[in-house]
Amino acid sequence: MSADQDQEKYTCQQVLDVKQWESPGLLSIKVTRNSGFNFIPGQFARIGLPSDQAQPRPDLWRAYSMVSHPDDDYLEFLSVTVPDGQFSPKLAALCPGSDLWVEKVPFGFLTLERFLPAKALWLVSTGTGLSAYLPMLRDTATWEKFEKVIIVHGVRTVLELAYREYLEKLAKNNPQFIYLPVTSREPWPANGGYRGHKGCRVTTAYTEGLLQSETGQPLNPEDARIMLCGNPEMVTEMRALLQEQGFAASRRGNPGTLAVENYW
Repeated sequence: MSADQDQEKYTCQQVLDVKQWESPGLLSIKVTRNSGFNFIPGQFARIGLPSDQAQPRPDLWRAYSMVSHPDDDYLEFLSVTVPDGQFSPKLAALCPGSDLWVEKVPFGFLTLERFLPAKALWLVSTGTGLSAYLPMLRDTATWEKFEKVIIVHGVRTVLELAYREYLEKLAKNNPQFIYLPVTSREPWPANGGYRGHKGCRVTTAYTEGLLQSETGQPLNPEDARIMLCGNPEMVTEMRALLQEQGFAASRRGNPGTLAVENYW
């Protein structure tokens, strides 16, 4: 592929800031945004880096959901570094002023356009899957469409709860919003009025009824819409469990009650 053809597919952006979270290898990276890059909350971008210094153009590409909102003049991504990975260690090594390439077209269908209004919107994630939901919280339509919005964030340890302070503050100030962190290797953090539970996976928390009891919200297709994003194992297991309860994805233009994203 020629350099001219490459330039038609992506733009070169510059890193503005890199935030290292408390958990080793967990970071947020903020980059400039091309004025022509438009997206819907919940979509993701393909970002690229060269495999080595001798490579003039990006040849490694990965998908990352936007943490930032479409109204922001920058793009922000949440990443966890896989020590022996091809891409994430290179991303973690970037600093302000470094180049990062972004494809011009966003991807993904994990958007609220797939749902009709309902009593509750459940946004269930593990790890960096949380990214897809954060811009939705800044969208006015989200709060107009649903009486309650619930984020369930499953991680191994409390240190991996990225954006926790922001989500706790939002839950405190917005009675429509519920934030429920679920840790699998430590007792759940007992914040926001929720009781601490022994560590368990998100799927276990669902089958044991903990998600429903801790939030005080029913989880059924009559009252709720639910999104799943994150670890493929969680997405696969939760989707099967929810489908047994009558949740279904949209089909042929008919809005559904379940939407999933799995780009790992």
